[in-house]
Amino acid sequence: MVSLATFTKDAVPVTDFDPYAEEVLIDPYPYYEQLREAGPVVLLERYGAYALGRHDEVHAVLSDAHTFCSGAGVGLTNFNTEKPWRKPSIILEADPPHHARTRKVVARVLSPASIGRLRETFEAEADALVDKIIQMGQFDAAKDFSEAYPLKVFADAVGLPAEGRENLLPYGDMVFNGFGPMNERFTSRLAKAEESVKWINNVCQRENLTPNGLGADLYKAADAGEITHEEAGMLVRTLLSAGLDTTVFTLCNAMLCFAKYPDQYEVLRENPQLARQAIEEVIRFEPTFHSFYRTTTKPVEVAGVEMDANQKICVFVGSANRDPRRWSDPDKFDVSRKATGHIGFGTGIHGCAGQMMARLEGDILLRAFAKKVRSIELMGEPVRHYNNTVRGFKQIPARVVAL
Repeated sequence: MVSLATFTKDAVPVTDFDPYAEEVLIDPYPYYEQLREAGPVVLLERYGAYALGRHDEVHAVLSDAHTFCSGAGVGLTNFNTEKPWRKPSIILEADPPHHARTRKVVARVLSPASIGRLRETFEAEADALVDKIIQMGQFDAAKDFSEAYPLKVFADAVGLPAEGRENLLPYGDMVFNGFGPMNERFTSRLAKAEESVKWINNVCQRENLTPNGLGADLYKAADAGEITHEEAGMLVRTLLSAGLDTTVFTLCNAMLCFAKYPDQYEVLRENPQLARQAIEEVIRFEPTFHSFYRTTTKPVEVAGVEMDANQKICVFVGSANRDPRRWSDPDKFDVSRKATGHIGFGTGIHGCAGQMMARLEGDILLRAFAKKVRSIELMGEPVRHYNNTVRGFKQIPARVVAL
């Protein structure tokens, strides 16, 4: 049984818990249980940040953007007192009223009405990919399936050139590591990312995007005066950092869940229409995002704990999604569950702008999979991909049997 070392100071539990330790990244849930039971608010002593692990408190903080801002960074680094390692995102790390201007443009480009035009193409690509892995029999469910699909359909949708897409995942990996401490995991990714950053900056330019893609739509918003052309390029870059790794890892987590819980795959296989509901349960049960930060804008009390202004708070999404105060039998993977209310995409004004795109990709691919595949089983131990903020895999040896 995992046991966090805690003591109480000024009526607040204090812990030596390190959410970025490798053993935590492998299996954080026993630690999260300890964190939730220690109290609604716990001080992470080594990082000087408060931690929230219960659903209600996490939801409340994410829903109040005026008291708990993102402009000081959504990672551990406090932009009010420390220099950011990169230029802050103009949507993710912007507060009202500035946030509304860029969010409005991105929300429209990624709206159901906008991305609905992609469905037919996405379905054809999903069918082709599932046919391919069936023919392979044994395959890597991480690279051959979970990476292959978004790298094709999402990158095409944005309007990227086919050559050089291998730079996309290292770039996102660097960005998500940057939301944690400046540890070796981050610095090593940063040191290797020079070529990827160069490629990303180049393909985000208008002349390198296809004329009818989502990236071009952002530049059209700039033509209309809603944003500047420089901001359009920055928002394309945000699409690429936020829209790929997270979907890849969500699909990895889905494949592993169905391999580990064949009874739940059987439920989906018998009713592929449950694909959308199943992907929501995957995101609740094994969320890709596990934590990020907010910063207090004024003195505030959270669950009886008084906090000063400019205080970093870590919200543990992965813990909130397993909080027994919110979910019955939270550690059970159950695709028949109505997982509405999970915080896997965040919530409030900074809820994931691309969540409809992620849901579309997941729904279509899982549905195609369930219609053609009788079973999936592991053929070896999955190899975890370590990142300070998101959880997924770089290798999942698997075998499928066709219907």
